[in-house]
Amino acid sequence: MSERPAPAPTAPAHALRGPLRHVLLHLVTPLLMCLGMGLAYMGAFVTPEPHELPIAVVGSGQQTQVLAQTVKDQAGDALDVRTVGSRAAAVDALKSQSISGAYLPGKKAPELIVASAGSDMSALAVEKLFTPVAAEQGVPLKITNVAPPVDDDPTGQGLFFLLVAVSIGSYASVAVLGAAGGALRMRARAGLAVGVSFVVSLIGAALAGPVFHLVHQGLWGVWGMAWLYSAGILLIGVGLHPFLKRWTTLAMMVLFVMLNFTSSGGLFRPELQNGFFGSLHAFWNGAGFVEGMRTHVYFGGHGLAPHVWTLVAWLAVGALLTTVAGLVERRGRVTESAATTPAHSHKRLPVEAASGAEAEVEEEMEESVAV
Repeated sequence: MSERPAPAPTAPAHALRGPLRHVLLHLVTPLLMCLGMGLAYMGAFVTPEPHELPIAVVGSGQQTQVLAQTVKDQAGDALDVRTVGSRAAAVDALKSQSISGAYLPGKKAPELIVASAGSDMSALAVEKLFTPVAAEQGVPLKITNVAPPVDDDPTGQGLFFLLVAVSIGSYASVAVLGAAGGALRMRARAGLAVGVSFVVSLIGAALAGPVFHLVHQGLWGVWGMAWLYSAGILLIGVGLHPFLKRWTTLAMMVLFVMLNFTSSGGLFRPELQNGFFGSLHAFWNGAGFVEGMRTHVYFGGHGLAPHVWTLVAWLAVGALLTTVAGLVERRGRVTESAATTPAHSHKRLPVEAASGAEAEVEEEMEESVAV
């Protein structure tokens, strides 16, 4: 009789607990990403409603004042209604992006003036508001767009997707610079961050210009803002990594995806969002990038400086974080060297550090790919 093969040895239950715990711990990050992305995107985009949307009624007589007050009373807090004295003043207000639309009453041909390059969704919201007003007079509403987007980007949302591309290239590089570059001094990692941001900005400018033709003028300015924006993200990530380690990916997702894309104004202006995302729009770096590009490309650079300064401020935060992280790492090296073992025990440290860094960057890149 042939002998039965011996059963394969099975690992004891306690030996499996360590790997299982390791897997479950790593699953926390993607699950938190799922929850955070759902809360952020659905909270920001699912139910857009006007909130203090700035519009104007053109004219100077009592009839204009009555119409403006009537519109305000009917809309409540949804609209911020004002009057301007002339059509030219309304066009200037639209090109400075201080209003989202202007209604010029007329018995024969009432006119609605918009600038959809500032926000296609805001222009549609204003059109929806004033179409019934003209219908009450039994006349069609004439719509004039004084700042339309380019034909290659008919909705004007291409700049938002450019923001997405530059953001992903920036924060995904943080995993490599933070983990694989851990053996380098912070000064070297910061220099690499600036270099990587330069490459990312060139890619962004190429996509915006010769590839998809989203930008027909001012491409160098778009490239400059992309570099400022990307460098700020990379330096913040490199500066956070020594403190957060493997949780850096989640932190970058929160800062530069969940809160960033939703408050950028690329799809909905803050007047169409709830107060939380609307308030972030005032100082978040994605909003500075998108609004800066819009202003630079479509509105002659009017009011560009505040958006550029927003990007500079985030870059300064990144530089400060990398400086602090570098000082902390230097102090740690001094402390470690003071309590070191004999010199020959250090010969294997670079290899061990390198293998640990490789494992760490693989884990972080896997988590970033899940995005």
